[in-house]
Amino acid sequence: MPLDSANQSVIFKTFVYQRILKVQKVDTKTKILNAAEQLFAERGYADTSLRLITSQAEVNLASVNYHFGSKKELIQAVLARYLEVCAPSLEQSLAVLNKSDVPFTQHDVFNCLLAPLLELNTFRHRGTSIFLQLLGRGYIENQGHLRWFITTHYGKVLTAFNKAVQDANPDLSKEEIFWRLHFTLGTVVFTMASSKALIDIAKADFDVDVDIEGLIKRVVPFISSGVSAGGTLP
Repeated sequence: MPLDSANQSVIFKTFVYQRILKVQKVDTKTKILNAAEQLFAERGYADTSLRLITSQAEVNLASVNYHFGSKKELIQAVLARYLEVCAPSLEQSLAVLNKSDVPFTQHDVFNCLLAPLLELNTFRHRGTSIFLQLLGRGYIENQGHLRWFITTHYGKVLTAFNKAVQDANPDLSKEEIFWRLHFTLGTVVFTMASSKALIDIAKADFDVDVDIEGLIKRVVPFISSGVSAGGTLP
């Protein structure tokens, strides 16, 4: 039985209303993620309250629980946006390296990170720096749930990376590699956190134009040598 014009109008309005609600939900979620990302990078996780996030996002406090459930899950969602972009290409690069019949170095391993990290700049403005700051703060502030989240959801990539590091440094124990990668992360996080100042200093003092890619390429030989350096604690 064909619908009369009145019923057709009601159905159309209902459809439009549902579409509007869907768009509003997406927009609200994105606003929360964007505000949380900025505040977490600037202030840290512990010093950023949900009220501060929702105030900056201009949404109500209940919307965080609705979209994410808790602050921990919001933190994980902020990191996941970046990991979903860079993890697939990193996994592919490491797979090629790990299957290589030719011996490779720690420098080769870190070079696998370069393209995936720089890809984040196409995803978000200053994406590479922000991601590394967020990751670093997770370690500095002892956000144990982040380690659980990353190892649970991106364990395959971590396994491939650890294998590559071990194969590039067969004389190092797993414990020694843990310490050296920890020191590496500290170096990278500090460098990225102060990237703007370093770029300005390079220009002012040496008349050299450096961008984020150039900065990473400069730090890779340093951290590669640190990881592969001879000598361990007696």
